[in-house]
Amino acid sequence: MPPTGSRSRDWNVVSQISNVGVAEPDPSAAAAKIEEEEEVLHASIKAGSVAQIVVAAIAVLGLIYLLKVVLVTTLTAMLLAFALEPLVKLFCRIRVPRAVGALLAVLLMVALAASSIHFFYSRAVDFATELPQYSSQIRSLIAGFRAETSKIEDSTRSIIASPKLEKKPVPVEIQQSPGLSRIISAGSGTVGDVLLAVSFVPFLVFFMLTWKDHVHANTVRLFPKEHRLVAHRTVSRISEMIRSFITGNVVIGVANAVISSVVFWRLGIPYFYFLGAISGFVSLIPYLGVFLALLPPLAAGIGILDKAGVLAVFVTVVGLHIVTTNVIFPKIVGKRLQLNPLAVTLALLFWAWIWGAMGLILAVPLVAMTKIICDYTDSLRGFGSWLGD
Repeated sequence: MPPTGSRSRDWNVVSQISNVGVAEPDPSAAAAKIEEEEEVLHASIKAGSVAQIVVAAIAVLGLIYLLKVVLVTTLTAMLLAFALEPLVKLFCRIRVPRAVGALLAVLLMVALAASSIHFFYSRAVDFATELPQYSSQIRSLIAGFRAETSKIEDSTRSIIASPKLEKKPVPVEIQQSPGLSRIISAGSGTVGDVLLAVSFVPFLVFFMLTWKDHVHANTVRLFPKEHRLVAHRTVSRISEMIRSFITGNVVIGVANAVISSVVFWRLGIPYFYFLGAISGFVSLIPYLGVFLALLPPLAAGIGILDKAGVLAVFVTVVGLHIVTTNVIFPKIVGKRLQLNPLAVTLALLFWAWIWGAMGLILAVPLVAMTKIICDYTDSLRGFGSWLGD
């Protein structure tokens, strides 16, 4: 047998020959590969999360649009409930049960709404009855406007059109005007939906007032115990904001109505109290309110107002709108809202696109509620700061 030393040398030679051409693994390359795989995995997870967020946002927008009648009715009832809450508290102080006080407040609201509708409807009918007296002035204004536009069209056509080309007759299609039955049947669906939604408002307001404490307490209990204090503060701050918003708008609307009525009375506009109330409260609608507030007094002043009177109407309505929007409203309501103009404008654009005219009315409290929720949520405080002033 060969010696042990020679045998060990032979095994070393065999191991060296077997390891020829086999490269040792590089630890840095393996770590880079693992890091690259992790980055790809994180990127795919982020892309999936973004896609889920986009899909969820689209679904929420679709639901908001489809549930327009339900949401608008609920939010309107909520605003009315906050407006009637001080009256219910007053009843409770004189030892009237809360349910009875809520019922009395809702009945008072319905009676006030019915009387206001009857009054404004009567004034509108009287105004429409007397409007034909000014038909000659209206026709003369329209004729003058048509004459001016015809002159502009003729001068433009003489410059642009070639003299060699003959005028070809323009085919005219005569269509029969739709009858009253067609108009009523076409709009019956929308009117029926509105009436159905309005009929629910008193009941919603009554139950919101009656079960206010129950809803408030159980809404806070929906959150974990460690977040209930923050939820309570959020709900309380939203309640204070809505009360301030309603009170400020009512006070400013009444002041605008009184000032407008006095100016319209001095100018001799008929039904000045009726037109002053409409113009004063419509002027509270952001941006579009000033144009809508000008229409009633100018329409009623046809044949009565001269150029100075028309200028006085413009100065009164536009001046009130500017002062209330930029001076009075920020001092009365702005402390509670704390919103920047860009956020308010974008909110008005968005909610007007989703809900139409009611979106303009509900946009400001909705974006203010959003800001309050963001302020009390750690992950959304940046967005709340962006909405703030």
